[in-house]
Amino acid sequence: MADRVAEPSGGTLTAYRALLGAQARSQTAYRTSFVVDLLGNVGATVFDVLTVLVLYGVTRELGGFTLRETLVMVGLTAVAFATADLLVGNVERLPRYVRTGLFDAVLLRPLGALPQLLLMDLPLRKVSRALFGLAVWVAALSVAGIEWTPARVVLAVVAPLAAVVFFGAVFVATATVSFFWVESGELANSVTYGGRDFTSYPVTVFEGWFRAAFAYGLGFAFVSYQPALALLGRADPLGLPAWAGWAAPGVALVALAGAAAAWRVGVRHYRSTGS
Repeated sequence: MADRVAEPSGGTLTAYRALLGAQARSQTAYRTSFVVDLLGNVGATVFDVLTVLVLYGVTRELGGFTLRETLVMVGLTAVAFATADLLVGNVERLPRYVRTGLFDAVLLRPLGALPQLLLMDLPLRKVSRALFGLAVWVAALSVAGIEWTPARVVLAVVAPLAAVVFFGAVFVATATVSFFWVESGELANSVTYGGRDFTSYPVTVFEGWFRAAFAYGLGFAFVSYQPALALLGRADPLGLPAWAGWAAPGVALVALAGAAAAWRVGVRHYRSTGS
């Protein structure tokens, strides 16, 4: 079956709004439970920040970067990954949909398959994680001692958006593996959540083939490390030119195009369960 690409008509938008509204109403029906979920979801991002603080409790520098400099990377990763997880993370359920045949029903509806999957169980409880990540990002920028220029102000706004697009593309691209290998969840998690952990630290912490593969082969260096260098006015210890710090939007668009192509190939490869 080929994926159906819905036309941007008023009826289509109304259908998507109805899906989103239904999710919002169902998840907020029990307000106390929803508030508890909101608070509980902050924990993962808080733990990521605390881990970095603990590391700097025993060392003054990590990979040649101070705590204030590293917090810029941590904050950028925190807000971008949490937002991408909120908007696109539900695509991780694709292996179950393929295995159970639910994806058949998705393809039969006159709406785009990917938007349906994302809106079928949008985890609104993760909003708190994204807001906390934003708070960490703003706090990190305020204490980093950045010499602000108009260009850096723009970068401070654009870099998180580009990182959201990049992480979203990674979520989609890794999920499409399930069209070929249903039990691919651990492989996908190693790239998505492994990429989150990788981008929370200076690239210089890592070495050898692992750094080459994740930082530049998959492009994770352009999520937080390179933008942080540009904001801080630091030269790259690994020798990349200064313009690399401004390349995040371009890298994100390349990742988005790759994820879109992978999705189309995966959907064309999909075979109905027959159930």
